[in-house]
Amino acid sequence: MKHSHKAILVVSFGTSYEDARKATIERIENDITAAFPEYRIYRAWTSRMILSILKKRDQITIPNVREAMEQMIDDGITEVVVQPTHILDGIENHAMKDEILSYKEQFRSISFGTPLLSGQKDAETVVHAIAKRFEELDDNTALVLMGHGTTHQVNHVYEELDQLFKDMGYPNIFLGTVEAKPSVQELIHQIGNYRIPAPDSNREEDCTSVDKVVLAPFMIVAGDHAHNDMAGSHPESWLSRFQEAGYETESVLKGLGAYEKVRKLFIEHVQTAINDMSV
Repeated sequence: MKHSHKAILVVSFGTSYEDARKATIERIENDITAAFPEYRIYRAWTSRMILSILKKRDQITIPNVREAMEQMIDDGITEVVVQPTHILDGIENHAMKDEILSYKEQFRSISFGTPLLSGQKDAETVVHAIAKRFEELDDNTALVLMGHGTTHQVNHVYEELDQLFKDMGYPNIFLGTVEAKPSVQELIHQIGNYRIPAPDSNREEDCTSVDKVVLAPFMIVAGDHAHNDMAGSHPESWLSRFQEAGYETESVLKGLGAYEKVRKLFIEHVQTAINDMSV
């Protein structure tokens, strides 16, 4: 039986794509529900635009952070663990925390779980999860991951993670961003210069080049950025840019929230927040 005074609030940016929501955000929420049966689980989304679209188009009402906090107060919740499904501790995560902490006087305790990438262990787990999913790719195929990117200083994590793929033995996996660095143009340049050593030969002239690119989102949800900026048919999409550069190109519309190991990381972050609360 759930203790009515303890709750976990799962905060997501949101998506207007129903299939993506069910495959990612709802699976994260369901896994957290199963892992912590003694807690009541609440949901909040932060994108006003997406919340408005869902309400007008689908007659679906999902609470924002303020509404979720008010609901928990009405329900008699006194202890709250907040778990964001954000990838980085950037602008979105900071704004969410500030809004929630404005309610700190109305709860006995508020504890925050960390975003997906909050340390080396998290990064290595995500690298392995993605590499395992695409292990069937041949040596002449590059996997290109599209992250969102941010103007926040934390954006350096994308460049570090791109290097971590190489350091961990996956030289044909590249990570870029839509709105920051590394850009798609930088990735096209990097892949153009990447050479695959020939088996049983150390001669540079025997090396081969990438001839195919597989695109996948490095985002929790395969939403608007994935469908349009990555896999869209317009000339500026990543799909079109790589095709123009001469590569056979395909897109895989699967968000990180669909990866079991990623969902387990969020559960670990919830548990850490609960442990911190009890200290």
